[in-house]
Amino acid sequence: EEHLHSSIRFVTPADRHAGADAVILDARARVYAAARLKRPDRWSTGCRDWSPIKKVVLNPLHEDLMAG
Repeated sequence: EEHLHSSIRFVTPADRHAGADAVILDARARVYAAARLKRPDRWSTGCRDWSPIKKVVLNPLHEDLMAG
């Protein structure tokens, strides 16, 4: 319950299962947006996509990976 998984936008599986990922990711997006407004010179590209992952599968098939 400590490991932040990259495939689920760096939240824990417990957070994901509890439905807390949306709240965490929303707060994270706001922090990044504020940082970008404060120091735009430090950002060469856009922010990460912090939207919640809609579908998570353990061993995805190739078609699942292509669908996003």
